Amino acid sequence: MEKKKEIAKSNRSERRHASQRDLAYEEVKRRIIDLTYKPGSYLNEAMINDDLEFGKTPVRQAIDQLRLEGMLDVMPRKGLIVRPISYEEIRQIADVRLELESYCAGLAAERISENELQELDDLLLNARTAADAHDTVSLMELDRKFHNLISEAANNPVLGSLLSGLHDRSLRFWFITLSKPKHAAEILKEHCEIVDSLKARDSQRAREAAKTHIRSFLSSIFGGL
Repeated sequence: MEKKKEIAKSNRSERRHASQRDLAYEEVKRRIIDLTYKPGSYLNEAMINDDLEFGKTPVRQAIDQLRLEGMLDVMPRKGLIVRPISYEEIRQIADVRLELESYCAGLAAERISENELQELDDLLLNARTAADAHDTVSLMELDRKFHNLISEAANNPVLGSLLSGLHDRSLRFWFITLSKPKHAAEILKEHCEIVDSLKARDSQRAREAAKTHIRSFLSSIFGGL
């Protein structure tokens, strides 16, 4: 009985630790994406601990994960730096997304469920509300959910994992352009075309709609930098 109690206590501790780690990861990533932590700015664990109050271990684990994802770099004798925005990185990410995201949209057109289509419609409705309110943070999160849902609908977890990382790295570039007039409306129009093609179960149209969206993203980024 005592051994079972010890195991249960250990399991609860691991769950709490994992929860803190995940929360720290999501919060640090959000601050990088929405430019609270600006590109090229220096950070350190103590500063992030003071900002988040999650404790050293969860923050350290969050930092390690974000380094692997290409959002943070370590500079010798200087500490952490938020990876600066570069034209080359933007082009590289867009090139890969152009191929993978269009392929994903084609798969989703063949495999998406009616419930997932309804979820996409709900996301579009919420995005219109956020755009009307000029709520860029909500728009960013809704955009993330939109692309993740299409990845899930494609029913290919390996592809979904790759796209999720690429999309998160794209978001901070995309966030810069949200002040551009009519940019949110352009995104909504492109998202609607993608959803319409999924509803039609038209794989080729879905691929082309996804490519148009990525090309528009690239054009907006270079116009906003």
